[in-house]
Amino acid sequence: MALLKVESLSKSFSGLKAVSNLDMEINKGQLVGLIGPNGAGKTTVFNLLTGVYTPTDGTIIFQDKKMNGLPPYKVSSQGIGRTFQNIRLFDDLTVLENVKIAYHQHVSYNTLSGILRLPNYFKGEAEMEEKSMQFLKIFDLDKNADELAKNLPYGQQRRLEIARALATKPSLLLLDEPAAGMNPQETHSLMELIRWIRDEFDLTILLIEHDMPLVMGVCEHIYVLDYGMVIAHGTPDEIKNNPRVIEAYLGEEAI
Repeated sequence: MALLKVESLSKSFSGLKAVSNLDMEINKGQLVGLIGPNGAGKTTVFNLLTGVYTPTDGTIIFQDKKMNGLPPYKVSSQGIGRTFQNIRLFDDLTVLENVKIAYHQHVSYNTLSGILRLPNYFKGEAEMEEKSMQFLKIFDLDKNADELAKNLPYGQQRRLEIARALATKPSLLLLDEPAAGMNPQETHSLMELIRWIRDEFDLTILLIEHDMPLVMGVCEHIYVLDYGMVIAHGTPDEIKNNPRVIEAYLGEEAI
């Protein structure tokens, strides 16, 4: 049964179609890749799925609910979390504070409780700190909890962004080029981590990535975009042997 169903999704900017008639179906528990040349519309798809952009046409159905027109914070509360191609941490907050901000929507106390320092405020704050530290520990960042996010090395900032996305407690996690800037060893470790996250948190994952060994090694199904249109989708073997995909993106060396 489809967790996410996208039908005839399109987005135009001043008459230019960045995404055109995109159909996509992702089942619960799948690990799916979205690949294509630079400028193919991949990040635009993520922005549509997360409410950053409103579709020009088409529908987005997530867990049987229509998501069109919802702002990003409501999309997040419905269970779609994401990372960004360009890291978007709160640089001048600590590593722990970055994760606590993401987890905050799941804490039950209200503004009045916070102002009056009522018991449920302290209970909520303790829960938020405990859960946030658990997410940091998964990524071996718990020892960096009190450091400013901007002082982390690049690879650790990437891991922090994934930890923060997980703290929103998503059902569907969107990863936008998670291996960008990583060396081969870091990329291999990330591939294992993505598999583990999917299984440990019972997640469905959609990722954009240019690192083909990672995509082919971790994804079970792949969609290929070119000029905003899906030109192929299938298993990794089907994609790497598809003549149209080879011509548009992978190159002859992929054969």
